[in-house]
Amino acid sequence: MHVLVTGAAGFIGSSLCDHLLAGGHRVTGLDNFDSFYDPALKRANITQALQHPSFALCTGDIRDTDTLATLFASNRFDAVVHLAARAGVRPSIDDPLLYEDVNVRGTMVLLEAMRKAGVGKLLFASSSSVYGNNVKVPFAERDPVDHPISPYAATKKAGELMCHTWHRLHGLQVACLRFFTVFGPRQRPEMAIHQFVRRIENGEELVLFGDGTSRRDYTFIRDIVQGIEKVLDAGFGYDIVNLGESQTTTLAGLIGLIERATGKTANIRWLPSQPGDVEQTWADLEHARNIYGYAPSTRVEEGLREFVRWYRSCPR
Repeated sequence: MHVLVTGAAGFIGSSLCDHLLAGGHRVTGLDNFDSFYDPALKRANITQALQHPSFALCTGDIRDTDTLATLFASNRFDAVVHLAARAGVRPSIDDPLLYEDVNVRGTMVLLEAMRKAGVGKLLFASSSSVYGNNVKVPFAERDPVDHPISPYAATKKAGELMCHTWHRLHGLQVACLRFFTVFGPRQRPEMAIHQFVRRIENGEELVLFGDGTSRRDYTFIRDIVQGIEKVLDAGFGYDIVNLGESQTTTLAGLIGLIERATGKTANIRWLPSQPGDVEQTWADLEHARNIYGYAPSTRVEEGLREFVRWYRSCPR
């Protein structure tokens, strides 16, 4: 299978490219090496894939219709995994128009390029943030998601709706994958676990928001890429799929696990909760397990130990 992966040099994208290449797939990656965080880190992420004979990299933006037209004209893709996006809840509150442009318009440009090229299968990276502060847990795909509490979440919900529209109008097979707090090696440096480990390792103050009782369903990157591959190999019309771990950890509990993984004590300063942050995330995985055979197996404490080993191995 020849797969186009957008956002190929990012955390999830580069991990997925390596996984698909190891599984015998041909992969083309698209990335614009945006400066949201250091592009040099993204180039390091993609180093292994670039050495593989079945990988090609295209540098470009999903909003650029000419780039996409050329890419689709010169390749015959069997499927697209659309991971490229402007990420982050809090930054989306500061610059909502940029998030709309990249995440909504960019997705629409990609959908149209696929339609014109006759590529019929798409996996769209959505987010658990679309559930907002849903009081019913665990979160199931059939739950209403009409009340996002950040621009980022709203753009992901909009992306799901556009994918459904292209499915109904043009027969595109689409699976919208709702990721639950993915972590592991190559995680973006501004993401919580990466920040927490860096600050604890350096003996710096750790600024935390809330009272420590907020909960997240932390999902290790290896489980995520295996889940993506299982959906990619399946048949579907239009579907929404939770990819999480279905176990929750409080913020205070997470810090305790990181302290044990690093062997160091955190110096914590607590501040009030931030706008846009949800109180909890928790994935109902019944659909993902029954339909796609998704079976996450990495507990958060094991994943944290692996992340710390990776972090300590990185050049400073």
